[in-house]
Amino acid sequence: MVEVKRVGLPLSAEDAAGLRVGDMALLSGRLVTGRDRVHKYLVEKHPGKGDIPFDLEGAVLYHCGPVIKKTDAGYQVLAAGPTTSMRVEMYEADVIRQYGLRGIMGKGGMGDKTLRALQEVGAVYFQTTGGAAAYLADMITEVAGVWKLEEFGPTEAMWLFEIRDFPAVVTMDSHGNSIHKEIEAVSFEKFRTLAGKI
Repeated sequence: MVEVKRVGLPLSAEDAAGLRVGDMALLSGRLVTGRDRVHKYLVEKHPGKGDIPFDLEGAVLYHCGPVIKKTDAGYQVLAAGPTTSMRVEMYEADVIRQYGLRGIMGKGGMGDKTLRALQEVGAVYFQTTGGAAAYLADMITEVAGVWKLEEFGPTEAMWLFEIRDFPAVVTMDSHGNSIHKEIEAVSFEKFRTLAGKI
């Protein structure tokens, strides 16, 4: 049976270093979201720590455009599935280095530039399940804050969620390992073999 690690957020340097490719994890604590507009803004506008209402040091940044409902009590998350991470590859390394992130989460993995930044800073990439947006929303126990809601809209704003037992797998680690690179290499070799038979 595979051991599942319980991981508290924000991540410490020691916790990030202790996570390896293939580790299954249940994340609990505070999680921030960020898609294309947030990444672009962070890299191009360079907001200071005082401009962002959340502390990103040690944070895990989730590539997610949640479906949010405004209620009398605040906000309710209806869906919180991952979006494709590669779409922000051009920004991610800079965001990791500049803001002290210890983790990224999304789906599909990321490229060499991000992998190098994970290694330099001591951070990891978590993959969570696509197609399970309503289930993942149930792991969010509280909407603790939001930034850039009026300017970017609910899908592209940065949300701060309190989560409990949020399921994920480490697919890129702080030691330079990437399941995505391994799969790509194996797939390419199989493709070459098949192409040679045509």
